[in-house]
Amino acid sequence: MDTSPIIEQSMSSAARGNKTIGLMLLESGKISAQDAERVLKLQKEQNLRFGEAAIRLGLVKEGDIQQILARQFDYPYLSPGEGSFSSDLVAAYYPFSPQVESLRALRSQLMLRWFGDGRHALALVGANPGDGTSYLAANLGIVFSQLGERTLIIDANLRTPQLHTFFNLGNRAGLSDILADRADLSAVTRISQFVDLSVLTAGAQPPNPAELLSRGNLADLIAGLSGHYDVILLDTPPAEEAADFQAVASRAGGALISVRKNRTRLNEVAGIRDMLAAAGAEVVGAVVNAH
Repeated sequence: MDTSPIIEQSMSSAARGNKTIGLMLLESGKISAQDAERVLKLQKEQNLRFGEAAIRLGLVKEGDIQQILARQFDYPYLSPGEGSFSSDLVAAYYPFSPQVESLRALRSQLMLRWFGDGRHALALVGANPGDGTSYLAANLGIVFSQLGERTLIIDANLRTPQLHTFFNLGNRAGLSDILADRADLSAVTRISQFVDLSVLTAGAQPPNPAELLSRGNLADLIAGLSGHYDVILLDTPPAEEAADFQAVASRAGGALISVRKNRTRLNEVAGIRDMLAAAGAEVVGAVVNAH
């Protein structure tokens, strides 16, 4: 028996034009047609919402309903263990945690202080390995995409790239290949599990990363991509390892400094700030990363 029309009729008219929770649970395999009949009966008897009735019957969990609601409002996230991404993508797996609330607060500040003024690109800079710039870039990119912003994350750390591991993209053509004219924008990978999120990996490790990033075509690349993306986040190598971050931040126009709690020293932050200023990049602010 096909219960889809019954489910459709039983739901609020506020959902008209969109798939209802009942239909989405049915299509995702969370409930069967027979389960749907039981839910509809309890829903009518106790004047419940479809999701509440399904939970009371033990057919689904609260997390299942949250995921369906997220899909209805174009705010997709993943259940722990779902997909092949790194568990460090907390914005994808734990979107309602205090940690991700802090990321959303940072997103709001950046929208007001940087991207809201028509800017598109921002470099993420750290002093030392382990300061969390890759972690910040990956998760900040997800929360921007959840806002509906067309978001691109670029791994501009051509020495010790990390972003491909977060999204399980493997070794593929990326930024270095584009800058060396060995690849084109088809190297950008759309991450279909999210609203509008794309990633450009670092690509093949070049022998001359500083020179490659200092060429004018990086600025041209960012300018061209700005016509297609609202937010472009560029991960950079630690300042301790190389001055590559200056070239990237200069071409992005601005930088956000990632500070590791109980580890990064104030004089290191001051040194990065001065180097960014010398490169002509605006320091948008600093964020303390406890990860």
